[in-house]
Amino acid sequence: MEFTSASANKYLRRLQDEKDFILGIEAERSTYVLGDKEVADPPAYSYEETRAKVAEIDRTTMVVRHALHQFNMATVLPQCGLTIDEALIALAQLSNERDRVAELRAQQPKMRLGERLVGGGATTVEYRYANYDVRQAERDYEALSEKIAAIQLELDLANQTQTFEVEL
Repeated sequence: MEFTSASANKYLRRLQDEKDFILGIEAERSTYVLGDKEVADPPAYSYEETRAKVAEIDRTTMVVRHALHQFNMATVLPQCGLTIDEALIALAQLSNERDRVAELRAQQPKMRLGERLVGGGATTVEYRYANYDVRQAERDYEALSEKIAAIQLELDLANQTQTFEVEL
């Protein structure tokens, strides 16, 4: 079967939905309760069939996930020069760095904190100063955002267009 990364992930979600459905039916039908005077047939349920269906879904999931991981480790994104696997890691790291820089760019270079009493009833005004160039933090934030967007776009293109084969 041929997949793109995007179609493989959709297929895996469908498999998980099917497994959840089967396990939901099992939870409802694997036991039943009768009152003293009730006579009823047990709900339709087969332990063996359910185990076999779940095992087949798990096997298929493992095969597709393994192929997807191999694809991610081997496929190089040409503009950034990273494999898909490396790009996913880089995106997480860059996003964390951008979040950190976002806090720094939000600071004021000089901020009045308030007044404080000093000896003899006099007051002094306290200020907090940024110990870095806030404008540089703004530029770094923009550069990180652009780099993240470029990798994401390249990753999206690869996930939608590049294919790999899976023997099911």
